[in-house]
Amino acid sequence: MGTGPTEPKKPAPFNQAIKYSALGLQLVVAIGLAAWLGHWLDQKAGFTFPVFLLTFVLLMFGGQMYSLYRSVNKNS
Repeated sequence: MGTGPTEPKKPAPFNQAIKYSALGLQLVVAIGLAAWLGHWLDQKAGFTFPVFLLTFVLLMFGGQMYSLYRSVNKNS
């Protein structure tokens, strides 16, 4: 009947699966939105090379990877 320290409760595997699948879905939706916006802006500006599309997709991908890194580091 000790009152020693207790181990932190680990989340259920199902909850972790939902969390990481939601992060994956967020990645796909965010990059898709950035691609659509970049394509639309390229058409409006009349560029033949997809400047906005590439810029927005790369920035969004970098931001999402940073967000994923922080999320994984926070839980480990």
